[in-house]
Order: sequence, then structure tokens, then C-alpha cells
Amino acid sequence: MKGQDMIICFCLLILASAASSQHIQHVNCPFQYLYHFGDAFTDVGNSIHVPSRTPNPAARLPYGRSSPGWPTGRWSDGLNDFDFAATDFGLPHLAPYLNMNASEKYDGVIFSVARSLVLDINFFKSRGIKIPPYAAVPLSAQLRWFKSYLNSNFPSAKERATRMENSFLFLGDIEANDIGYALTQGKSIEEVQTYVPLITRAQIRVARELIRMGATRLIIPGNAPLGCFPYILTALHSNNSRDYDELGCLKSVNDLIVSKNDYLQQAIRDLNLEFPNIILNYGAIYDGTLEVIRDASYGPNGELALLACCGTGGKYNYDSKRFCGSPQVPVCRYPNQYIFWDGIHFTHHAYSRIETILIEPALRTLGCTRSVNSTTSNLSASV
Repeated sequence: MKGQDMIICFCLLILASAASSQHIQHVNCPFQYLYHFGDAFTDVGNSIHVPSRTPNPAARLPYGRSSPGWPTGRWSDGLNDFDFAATDFGLPHLAPYLNMNASEKYDGVIFSVARSLVLDINFFKSRGIKIPPYAAVPLSAQLRWFKSYLNSNFPSAKERATRMENSFLFLGDIEANDIGYALTQGKSIEEVQTYVPLITRAQIRVARELIRMGATRLIIPGNAPLGCFPYILTALHSNNSRDYDELGCLKSVNDLIVSKNDYLQQAIRDLNLEFPNIILNYGAIYDGTLEVIRDASYGPNGELALLACCGTGGKYNYDSKRFCGSPQVPVCRYPNQYIFWDGIHFTHHAYSRIETILIEPALRTLGCTRSVNSTTSNLSASV
């Protein structure tokens, strides 16, 4: 890193820390701990600690180049989805489960692992769908990690119950991989649609188990509009203009996601009837992401809206065989002008914008308050 770049990065970190501290100081939520199960959108470093013979892109530059200036195991040029959410809740001190320091106290522990799935790997193997050779820890295994964490750190049943009552748990959006792996390997929309009930039942089964363990606050996000993602647009390219919407996204894929999200919302409503005293919400990531994509598409850099910042080749600057971090794969100069970082995950800047749209309704729903002199800025205002 050049000296000038190091100075700029250092200044950004100081500003980010100041904004974060200011935010923490003025946010008060009726819970003290956060736990997240999911994939790369919320993985804060677990995937680089999963044993693998295959090099992990998130363990090397240019990942992390915008913040803090070196790779942290996050699949973006800086922070990710849950970094911003945790800061907005006033609980920013997060740890990846696989790299916790026993001497430190954390606001949240993240069990998310990049490229993970809701359904177990054998389900996909039986259908001829290949799963990446590293990471990919199914939701059921992440739940086992969580149980092990609770039992190790809180020996008594009373301690575990108190911790669960004082926590907010997030469950997703992990199922994008269940759908994306299948679609990019030639499975039809119709076949993948048949996976939806299985995926949803598995999510609800885990949510129900967490509630029975003592969870009182949960959110289950839906999926983002996968039909707008460069890796999907590249794999399912069509020469028929009618297959695309006004933003250039694949209509059939987004219709599938909308249908899946509707199915999930109904399942959440049913679970709410089963446990009426639990705060159980749906996270509308689809709407927030689509709003960011639409704004970018009609903005001054509209031509970049569906392109990967870090990548090469094709209409969407994406090639799965020359993935971000591979030798001689270029990186855009200004990642904050892009939504997509490597064609699959968002940029630091896009994550912050999506969270800004989603977080305020969640804060109100959960009873979080700000002081009168609080600022609504978060890390995204400074980096």
C-alpha cells in the first residue's frame, strides 16, 4: 500500500470509529446481545477459519481494501451487512464464532459462513449440484455451533435462559445460496421452485427450536433480488430482451424470489400464531436492495449498477473462473460507485445504504430509542 493510501485509510478509520462511538452512545435497545446465522452477507471472518485445501479469496486483498485496508475475512471491500446493523443497534463489537478471543467480551457472535446453505449438502449432491470446496456450513451445523457456544459459556440453564431473553437473533438471508447454486448449474426455475417449501420448513424448524431454547426476538430476512446479481445475469444470459425488466434484471429469477419471500412471510405469520408472545419479524431485504439498485440505475453512474467492481469479462464484469482476488483480475478505482463488489456480494458502500433503508423500521419495532441529540449517521457516513 502506498504511503498516501495508508494515510487516507487511517483517516477513514478514525472517522468511522468516531461515527460508530457517537452512534453507540445514543442508541438504547431492550437487549444487549446479537447472534446471526447466515452466509457471506453477514460473515465477519468465519469462512477463513474453516479448514480447507482451497485458498479462500476473502483472506487476501483486494478484500477489505476500503476498510480497514487489509482482508478481514469479510466478502466485500470493507464492512458487510451486519457490521452496519450491529452499529445501528449500538452493539458493534462482533466476533466470528471460529475466531473468538476468550478474554474479550462481545456484543455479538456471528455464526454465518460464506457460501453456506439452509439445506444439508447431501440434498444437493443427490441432485447433481456441486457445492464449493471450502466454507459452506449448513444452517443445521451453525445451530449446533450456537448450542455448543451457549453450553460452553453459560453452564447453568438459568444463565442460558437469561442470555437468550436478552438477545436478538437473526436467521438469514442464507437461502440465496440454495437457489443460486442450483440455477447457475442448469436447474430450471420450475425445479428450484420445488425447493422453496423444503428451504422454508428448514428455516422455520430452526427458528422454532431457538424459541423453545428461550429466544424472544428473532428476524428472518427474505432474499435480495438475485435476478439483478452479476453472477446470475452472466450464468443465465438471454438474447431475448423481454426476459429482462426495466433495470436489466432477469424477471423470471426475481419472480421466483418474490414467490419464495411470500411463502416465507406466510410461514412466519403461522409461527407467530404458534408463539404469540415472541417478537418474530420478516426482513424485507428484497425491497431495500431493489431501491438501491433502482436509484443507482437512474443516477450519474447508472451504467455501473449491475457490474462487479472486482472482476473481469463479459457484460457484467464477472467470470466465475477468474474470480475477484485471482491474479491479474482488476479492481475498479472507486468501489463506492458500485453496488456489487465481486459479482456475488455487495460493496461496503452498498451494504451501508441498504442497511440505512432497513434499519430504522427495525429499531422502532424492537423498541430501540435514540437520545434527542442523537445523530442518524453510521459508519457509512464516513467511509
